[in-house]
Amino acid sequence: MTEDVLLTAARAGDADAFARLIAPHRARLQAHCYRMLGSAHDAEDALQDTLLRAWRGLARFEGRSSLRSWLYTIATNTCLRTVERRPRRVLPVDYGPPADPHDDPGEPLLEMVWVEPFPDETLADDDLFASPAARYEQRESVELAFVAALQYLPARQRAVLILRDVLGFTGEEVAAQLDITPAAVYSALQRAHKTVDERLPKRSQQTTLRSIGDASARAIVAEFVDAWEHGDVDAVVATLAADVTMTMPPLATWFRGRDAVAAFLREWPMAAPLRWRVVPVRANGQLATAHYLWDKAAVTFRAHSISVLTLRESEIAEFNAFLSPEPFAAFGLPVSIESIELC
Repeated sequence: MTEDVLLTAARAGDADAFARLIAPHRARLQAHCYRMLGSAHDAEDALQDTLLRAWRGLARFEGRSSLRSWLYTIATNTCLRTVERRPRRVLPVDYGPPADPHDDPGEPLLEMVWVEPFPDETLADDDLFASPAARYEQRESVELAFVAALQYLPARQRAVLILRDVLGFTGEEVAAQLDITPAAVYSALQRAHKTVDERLPKRSQQTTLRSIGDASARAIVAEFVDAWEHGDVDAVVATLAADVTMTMPPLATWFRGRDAVAAFLREWPMAAPLRWRVVPVRANGQLATAHYLWDKAAVTFRAHSISVLTLRESEIAEFNAFLSPEPFAAFGLPVSIESIELC
């Protein structure tokens, strides 16, 4: 069925036709909400709100813009309302200086709003609807560094940059979506570029992963996983860059450098008798690992954290360990796994 046929049926109240109508856009809308909000949980809520508003307002859609543009207008305005109600999301490196690895890592700062990981399973393939003028690749635009940089933009600048540079809408289309002038769009875009470019690494993870190849990427993760599961701190540290950073939201504590990370690992997460199982996953278009910690009382490994790995060549330059079991469901992972003896 064509889009026009589905649209006519959906306007007549056919919920199945509406679901089929928005299906090609659903995953991309969710990724859009994640870029705007920096939270997979908030993005899912924003997506549901967007679809509900679209369903209720379908009769008023007159087709003066494309269906895609109309849906992104609703999603963007939904996200702008959400941004108004909460503080900016950050990573620990944006919150304070690195900590002493011998100190207690402290308590979670629950009053802070932290950037969250986003499962690759949620990502669609490259947006075939986007204009060739889009500045960023779809997966590049959900990388942790990019999403964290976006959070430093005022909400409207953030929307302008994403709509223009990620989704490839023209300046005139963006102006219509945000109810501003094209001149205001290009002014906001110029300011947004300056802020984001100052915070992005020289190389995206997509470029790095392509340069080292899939086999090398899998080998790096396998080495990291094996070392962690065997409690071999030296082997873990051997996979890290000399100036590696390690963060652990919702803890504000973070460390810089191999020596600091090694000292922390020995004293805390990899101290005996703690035991781990680690599962390779993909998050934010990057390599990642899901960590399970042994629960002796329950005789099982419990979901503990998702670590998003940032590579520089063949070394791990950054790993952000998100210390919560909540994202595991979004990654299609169980909250516990049975013991598997290591060789």
